[in-house]
Amino acid sequence: MSLTTAQSLGWNLARTMMTIIVLIETSAGYSVMPLDEFDGDPACIVCEYDPFSR
Repeated sequence: MSLTTAQSLGWNLARTMMTIIVLIETSAGYSVMPLDEFDGDPACIVCEYDPFSR
């Protein structure tokens, strides 16, 4: 998935699910998932979307 699409999806999921979503870089592009489901290398995290920070 492209970076622009992943950013939009990440923010939308964070606001919809009301949970922290991380945007990660993979060998196939970018992906988003809830922080509590991510168990990979923290260096892969590009951005965190926290719906409670605003």
